[in-house]
Amino acid sequence: MAKINVGLGERSYDIEVAAGALASTALFKQFIGKGGALIITNETIAPLYLQAVKNCLEWLEKCEVLILPDGEQYKTLSTLNLIFDALLAGGFARDATLIALGGGVIGDMVGFAAASYQRGVPFIQIPTTLLSQVDSSVGGKTGVNHPLGKNMIGAFYQPKAVVIDTQVLATLPDREFSAGMAEVIKYGFIYDAEFLAWLEVNIAGLMSRDWSLVETAIVRSCEIKAAVVEADEREQDRRAILNFGHTYGHAIEAHLGYGQWLHGEAVGAGMVMASELSRTMGWINEADHQRVVTLIARCGLPTKPPVNMNADAFMRYMAVDKKVAAGKLKLVLLHSLGDAVATAEFPPEALATQLAQLENA
Repeated sequence: MAKINVGLGERSYDIEVAAGALASTALFKQFIGKGGALIITNETIAPLYLQAVKNCLEWLEKCEVLILPDGEQYKTLSTLNLIFDALLAGGFARDATLIALGGGVIGDMVGFAAASYQRGVPFIQIPTTLLSQVDSSVGGKTGVNHPLGKNMIGAFYQPKAVVIDTQVLATLPDREFSAGMAEVIKYGFIYDAEFLAWLEVNIAGLMSRDWSLVETAIVRSCEIKAAVVEADEREQDRRAILNFGHTYGHAIEAHLGYGQWLHGEAVGAGMVMASELSRTMGWINEADHQRVVTLIARCGLPTKPPVNMNADAFMRYMAVDKKVAAGKLKLVLLHSLGDAVATAEFPPEALATQLAQLENA
């Protein structure tokens, strides 16, 4: 078992990574008190892994289950209210523990519910997709979507623990695995050039799910995410680099309708666009940009935005991005491979030209 600590003082917690972690009763006993637990999962994951989690919690006097519909389109305030309904109807108090069993949508919503219910109750992340294991389950970003913007309603609220069972990825569809790889390779682009080189060498094995390689990639991704979160928990500065490709990607998701493209697919195209702008500014060269494009393509991800999305559509959604401050849009761009920065100091005409070219593509 690999253990990565997210050092945040009294809010510190461990990320536990191991094949078969869902069968460890002792592991869960460390994190759950006597107030009982509510397991929140979705219709896809429940038939696969709900019983395994329930088996680990047989020692609890009170353990209830809520099964939600599956999909990004259900990441809404109305779905969130179903969690509050279950907590109140079940008589759960402040010593209850919420358990998020699912991908990023479940994790984000359960975290927000935990932050809000009785002004804060503990929760545990059990991420079941590659994307949630390497990104969304770590760092305490929680929330729901609004029709005008992704994750615009939420809170920073850290989990009590993150339990990653790599065996659950055996049932993950290929499309979802590819989407998760977007967040894995992102860490190489923004933070660790050596990890990027390792990914380039091992990408074929990763995509064929060589489990030794996959676990190595998960652990390194979590180590990087933990380091960035420790330096800037509430995204005042450095943490924003984790949004490489996301400003473009969130615009794609909002324009198409949540769930049409998976989050990782939209981020894949967004990272190419951010790399293009970095090249236009002279920060990276064409060879570096092609390394970005090639690795994204080898993950089976889109390297271009949707054909029906024009400049006006991008700007409409990018204008309400969370990184807009004092009327200026910040983008995460590459100073070099392995070194990113969130900046508003780019020529607006360079972005306008890039987006205008979409209509002539």
